[in-house]
Amino acid sequence: MMESFRIPVDEELVIRGDFHAQEKDAGQPLLIFCHGFKGFKDWGSFPYAANRLAKLGMAVVRFNFSCNGVGESGTEFDELEKFGRNTYAREIADLRVLTEWLHSEACPFKAAFDREKLFIMGHSKGGADAILFGANHPLVKGIITWNGTADVDLFDARLRQEIAEKGVGYIANARTGQQMPITKAVIDDVDQNREAYNLLAKVSSMEQPLCIIQGTKDYERLVKGAKRLQEAAKDVRVHWIEEGDHTFNTRHPFAGPSPQLESAIEHAAAFVHALCT
Repeated sequence: MMESFRIPVDEELVIRGDFHAQEKDAGQPLLIFCHGFKGFKDWGSFPYAANRLAKLGMAVVRFNFSCNGVGESGTEFDELEKFGRNTYAREIADLRVLTEWLHSEACPFKAAFDREKLFIMGHSKGGADAILFGANHPLVKGIITWNGTADVDLFDARLRQEIAEKGVGYIANARTGQQMPITKAVIDDVDQNREAYNLLAKVSSMEQPLCIIQGTKDYERLVKGAKRLQEAAKDVRVHWIEEGDHTFNTRHPFAGPSPQLESAIEHAAAFVHALCT
């Protein structure tokens, strides 16, 4: 089954998501999936991956961060003003709201998973969100990164200079051709929270196991970052996806799965179930 949901965060912001479960099994684990930078819950392979994971014996939630820039359309960046002020602080707060709602009596899916078996998984920048939110969180049993970043600072000197001079800078979305804004609030959030957002320190001190699933043909920065996370982590499992690129050899719109995607899905499911036995 798949059911959509909508959680108001405040008068302006909304978390939109989809809940996947093969069956309503009160004993199965719950996996929350975080999209990455310039990503969204309905991107390419994400709905397929959620369905596959559900068939492998867990409940899965994929959702849009409230300021990811995608509105009611579900697939278009039609809220660029929100994208421009989306911070890690905002995304961590969204995860807090989502998790509290999923564990509340108001959640219509509460009978379909075990509240004590919560896992967080993130793709790319979403991997950083998964670590920042999940590390030492009392409800989170394990954290998974899919081609995740080891450094929260995604912004180069050119963009920083543009923002310093004009208050806003722009990055291109190669897929849509849109110029996507980044405001000073985003840069300030990264710069003012360097210690709190230190991913290597987080994984070195957190009690939960970390599962790194990384494509060998991903961007060099992320491949090197995966190795740094592996070296820093207290408790880590690493799976290298041979010939896997940043999206595990799939594209948007989705044209079908790849062997690399299937491998990433299977490793994620195995990690979850190993910690629930």
